[in-house]
Amino acid sequence: MDLRSSQPLSNPQEPVAAPGRMELERRLGLFDATMIIVGNIIGIGIFTTTGLVADVLPNPKMILLVWFLGGLLTLCGALTYAELGAMLPQAGGEYVYLREAYGSFWAFLSGWTYFFVTNPGSIAAMSLGACAYLKPFWPSFFDQVLLNFQGPGFRWSLSTNQAAAVGIVLFFSAINYVGVKQGSRAQNILTLAKLISIFAICGLGLTIGKGNWGNFSSGQTIKAGVLPGRLALAMIAVFFTYTGWFASTYVASEIRRPERNIPYSIISGSLIVTAIYFLMNVAYLYALSPDQMKGIINVGEKATTALFGTRVALVLSAIILVSILGAVNSVILTAPRIYYAMARDGLFFKRAATIHPAYKTPSYSIILQAVWTCLLTISGSFYQLLTYTVVAMLSFSIMTGAAVFWLRLSQPDLPRPYKTHGFPWVPGVFILSYCLILVNIVLSQPKEALIGLGIVALGAPIYFYWSRGNATHDR
Repeated sequence: MDLRSSQPLSNPQEPVAAPGRMELERRLGLFDATMIIVGNIIGIGIFTTTGLVADVLPNPKMILLVWFLGGLLTLCGALTYAELGAMLPQAGGEYVYLREAYGSFWAFLSGWTYFFVTNPGSIAAMSLGACAYLKPFWPSFFDQVLLNFQGPGFRWSLSTNQAAAVGIVLFFSAINYVGVKQGSRAQNILTLAKLISIFAICGLGLTIGKGNWGNFSSGQTIKAGVLPGRLALAMIAVFFTYTGWFASTYVASEIRRPERNIPYSIISGSLIVTAIYFLMNVAYLYALSPDQMKGIINVGEKATTALFGTRVALVLSAIILVSILGAVNSVILTAPRIYYAMARDGLFFKRAATIHPAYKTPSYSIILQAVWTCLLTISGSFYQLLTYTVVAMLSFSIMTGAAVFWLRLSQPDLPRPYKTHGFPWVPGVFILSYCLILVNIVLSQPKEALIGLGIVALGAPIYFYWSRGNATHDR
């Protein structure tokens, strides 16, 4: 079987619907799409990662440089994906771009990995993380065992934390089930609350907080011989804190004026997050010296305590909780569109392509994701799975970046409302940087990398099963 489809789109702006087939409706504007991206990127990472960076680079200028470079790399990726998003404004994001560039096989492996591990695992991890920040508000409920089963070689228990995490998953899945506008409205509220709170903490911290500007001239001098290696290690941590900058491409079929709003949302969302991350790190360094940050996981809590005292602990917990919930909702909103796109191509459960007649959402895809996420949540097996699939996700991102080059060669006549600024250097920098991060991870974690590639390879027989005379490429 040919693993590559070279058939070009007849009209990439509006996929042709089969007679009688219901379509997703364009109900989201630029603001909605941008809030999806900002909410997806800003989770818990910015409140924890700087301590890890300071452990590798205990120098204030180097810390700020790493976060700036992370934002610059994210912007290169945003400019690259913006061309693809404007050219192929269909539900599914990377799945669609990989399909058009390399064929349905590679696109399916990407979608399979996103469904099997990445998206449900991320939702489960963030939902459980949210419970840790709910605990101060309801300490008597959390860390209790509700059920406990034990047998020969078998043990399973259900904690109140897992039950609460399942409740979070079902709550936001229900909101997004009843309409993309409802899900987007929840996203807008959570993201705006997050941004206002972060700006308030940073602004007040830098003006009335008990910090020290002398922290910016403290720290260690890092020798030139070890600087590149340490920068690379720090960049890996920062890289994961910036992930999610292409989230709006997954809901491209529901964004009005996609040729304009998709590129603008990706680029503006990336710039907003870069500015916020830089500002937060300035506030951290004002509160703490690099030596005080080194290796501290809860660096956000320690910095705000230094600035305002212990009374703000609950306030920060509330801010982080809102931040995590915004990221949870963003993934629940966007990810089912990948499975929907796969099902439309005949490469997933057929009912996943169903659109709810009243709510105009991919309802079965949302349900399927919610069920699988809940199972992963109560099993507790997703943390290791997420570690395994990092290499796969990086590989698919590299392939997607390269798709800009390949599609310009293979399908030069496709309408391109937006073309990547700085081409070919900008996408080249993005691809090269991701390749360096990928090589670093493979060399440092070869076992996890091989297991991750094995998980991806499990999708190959499933692809051949579904594609036997069944792949349709409804576009």
